[in-house]
Amino acid sequence: MSVLQKAIESGAFAVTAEMAPPKGTDFSEQLAAARLLEGKVHAVNVTDMQSACLKASSLGLCVHLKQAGLEPILQITGRDRSRMAIMSDVLSAASFGIDTVLALTGDHPVVGDCRDSKPVYDLDSVGILRMLSTMEETGADCGGNPLSGGAPRLFKGAAVTPVYEPRALQINKLRQKVDAGARYIQTQGVFDLEQLEGFLEDVEKAGIRVPVMAGIIPLKSAGMARFMNENVPGIAVPEEMIARLDAAAAEGKEKGVKGLPAKLGMEMAARMIAEIREKKLCPGVHIMAIGAEKNVPAILDMAGVHIAL
Repeated sequence: MSVLQKAIESGAFAVTAEMAPPKGTDFSEQLAAARLLEGKVHAVNVTDMQSACLKASSLGLCVHLKQAGLEPILQITGRDRSRMAIMSDVLSAASFGIDTVLALTGDHPVVGDCRDSKPVYDLDSVGILRMLSTMEETGADCGGNPLSGGAPRLFKGAAVTPVYEPRALQINKLRQKVDAGARYIQTQGVFDLEQLEGFLEDVEKAGIRVPVMAGIIPLKSAGMARFMNENVPGIAVPEEMIARLDAAAAEGKEKGVKGLPAKLGMEMAARMIAEIREKKLCPGVHIMAIGAEKNVPAILDMAGVHIAL
């Protein structure tokens, strides 16, 4: 059974991190980060060419992480693969004991770094979930052909964006994902817990019963926050946070101390995690450190979160 599934179903505070494969064949940086994350998180999401930028495959790094003793989450987008290719990757992953997946539609190649690439979009996130659920129920592939050894049993997840207007559309899409087989949800990065609480209340009112893990992005600078506000759909960093990061940068410049904004960003992330846990807003958090995975253990220590595997 999926380690993340066990954590969520046991009532433990679930923690996942996120990691991108390399743009090339050298996985040493990712494996070094993996050693720091071991025993600190229940699982690690491996992105599938996030923002439509070419990287090694999610499956490739998932296998490396599995062999290193961590539980990987295979991210699957519909952007680059037909249903046959998606199912082929899932079956290969299952052969390595990788049983947790996250289905995404995927950003269009026009926003990435290989813009001549042709998008596929045979299936969106809902279609991927539905196909995998049908596979589990029937023991057959996407063409109705029996699978040798039977179908793998997967802990299937999806993503949601709490900061989205009109919210009713996001709630409706969430319902479709859950109906298609999503058994856990991870949110886009949140920075306003009152806003998150309002979204979760609407999810409950809609009668949707699914564990929702809050997405946490430790900010590194005011510039990073402004960039995300302007360029990343669903991200809304409050001006108060940006002002504090600006002040930390000014203090660091005055004192000749580097890294104060990043340190503050870690502290703000830790406080949000601690509050989410104390108020029981969510059954867990998904930490997206964006290249600074080495900081995740320190953030969890500051939040007072220590997991038991």
